[in-house]
Amino acid sequence: MTQRRYDYDYFVIGGGSGGVRSARIAAQHGAKVGIAESSQWGGTCVNLGCVPKKLMSYAADLGHAIEDAVNYGWTTDKKTFDWCTLIDNKDKEINRLNAIYEKILKQNNVDIFEGYARFVDAHTLEIDGKETITADKILIAVGGKPRCLAIPGHEHAIVSDDVFHLPSHPGKTIIYGGGYVAVEFAHILQGMGCDVEIIYHGPMFLRGFDDDLRLGLAQEMKKQNVTLHFETAVEKLSKDDNKTIVHLDNGKTLKCDTFFAAVGRIPHTEKLGLDKAGVTTSKNGEIIVDQHFQTNIDNIFAVGDVTSTIKLTPVAIVEGHVLADRLFGSDHVKNRTVNYDHIATAIFSQPPIGTVGLSEEDAVKKGYDVKIFRTTFTPMIHTISKREEKTMMKLIVCRDTDKVLGIHLLGRDTPEIIQGFATALQAGATKADFDATMAIHPTSAEELVTMYQESIPSG
Repeated sequence: MTQRRYDYDYFVIGGGSGGVRSARIAAQHGAKVGIAESSQWGGTCVNLGCVPKKLMSYAADLGHAIEDAVNYGWTTDKKTFDWCTLIDNKDKEINRLNAIYEKILKQNNVDIFEGYARFVDAHTLEIDGKETITADKILIAVGGKPRCLAIPGHEHAIVSDDVFHLPSHPGKTIIYGGGYVAVEFAHILQGMGCDVEIIYHGPMFLRGFDDDLRLGLAQEMKKQNVTLHFETAVEKLSKDDNKTIVHLDNGKTLKCDTFFAAVGRIPHTEKLGLDKAGVTTSKNGEIIVDQHFQTNIDNIFAVGDVTSTIKLTPVAIVEGHVLADRLFGSDHVKNRTVNYDHIATAIFSQPPIGTVGLSEEDAVKKGYDVKIFRTTFTPMIHTISKREEKTMMKLIVCRDTDKVLGIHLLGRDTPEIIQGFATALQAGATKADFDATMAIHPTSAEELVTMYQESIPSG
């Protein structure tokens, strides 16, 4: 029997979704695998991202549902909300998921190390300064973390990681930022009774999304009394008793109980000792990889948010799976690649967004002659609830080929709707295919297969 040169065939740094999937698949292919995680199993998504955020968005939605129920004949007592009950129950669910991730690893004979792994050299890792292991191939899947503000008084700001563990209701909250995190937490906190304001330096939030989605969401948020400050920057923060004073670049000040900085995320790489392994990073700390997730060091790989690929949990999972197949799988899976085309995205705002494919603006920039199909309507539930909320649905269609290039939805249930239609887009569906599909009535989704009148392009 040949003696093993290294302790492990494959060692994964990071127990998030991408890392755990890659470790499990590699072990199933017969590799000897180890994995290290310095915090909780499941990474950002399970502990400080997708899962707790969605649970908290459900809590916010239920508050709206109580209001909507009145006109449907339900008598409701005085509506109250207890922050601590939600946080306690959220924590119980997260702990359950942590245990599931750990169980999956153990069931697949992956050796678990609870500690922070740092490079000693390209094949050697030190874990918490107590233990040293060697590995033939190493995967970096440590994800990212919230970017901190670089302004005077930044210590008075919280970031998304903090929101999930606040000991009490955050009160009036000002959110600084214009991405997913900002608009999703505006929904969550407003739905839990917070007075919410958003400050963003650009002319409109959600840069890169279809303009009709951006404008439509802004209009809906204003109806909910979320105050929006666009083309505005924060210069510094200060304290006045228990209030945070927000100093703006226009000379004005705002006052709040909680200031929430949602100004992006950065790779979690600064303590890995990448220099000792010779791994190259970009200026912002992202690990540079090729199309096969290989770094400039032949035996070291990276997937997920720590790289420059699309920063979504399902993407990291597929990347980790494909990498393990390529490195350790049989011939029929060794040549697998990741398809980054037509990745569907949901934003759990109020109302939520579901989108896939090209925006109208991007389609035009790419040279397509486009047809636009757009509809805006009151969803059926609100014809009786009387909530002033609209649904918007939009198709971007290539005039020459009739192929659907993009689908953009704003309204109830749109994250669920978009998943199925993403499959249609991936399969190359045409507008004629949509038209030939029988509608389900009464639903909002039926609008996507019954729109027949071309709209004027937004531009």
